[in-house]
Amino acid sequence: MIQDRPGIGVLETLAATAAGRQTGLPPVHLWNPDHCGAIDIVIGADGVWRHEGRPIVRPELVRLFSTVLRRDADGYCLVTPVEKLTIQVEDLPFRAVAVDAAGGDLTFVTDQGDRTTAGPDHELVVETTPGGEPRPRVHVRADLWARITRPVFYELVERAEEREGRLTLASGGRSFDLGALEAGG
Repeated sequence: MIQDRPGIGVLETLAATAAGRQTGLPPVHLWNPDHCGAIDIVIGADGVWRHEGRPIVRPELVRLFSTVLRRDADGYCLVTPVEKLTIQVEDLPFRAVAVDAAGGDLTFVTDQGDRTTAGPDHELVVETTPGGEPRPRVHVRADLWARITRPVFYELVERAEEREGRLTLASGGRSFDLGALEAGG
């Protein structure tokens, strides 16, 4: 029976929370429930949330889960006032799927509808793989990050300025390094 599965309290609490809340995020940083184990939810590197191996097809449910996601020292978890359940994340929990450049700032939109403006409190970081492939990410909230998708990164590169052989962007009063210019580019 589904009632006997770990995590059903999370679903019930989320449904009750969603019913009484129109906007904003719950204060997961204030909740310190006992760890109740793990729930078979995996956020794939492709951004797809899966439960027991099957994609969660209701976007509203995925968005709801994303609002109670937290990263603690022991990993990613879904947290309510009464439960804490570990989940798996293959890369980063969110994907930045759009960027808006207005007023000199870069505001990223994630696949879950979060909006974050790059600046002192929301870093834009570009690391590279051993093969030299860029792996850009942007800070969303708390210790949660979004992988910047390839089309969005290309848009950033087009907006970037060259400074001393590096591509840079400004946002929120900060300058962010996207990487070295390619030889011959």
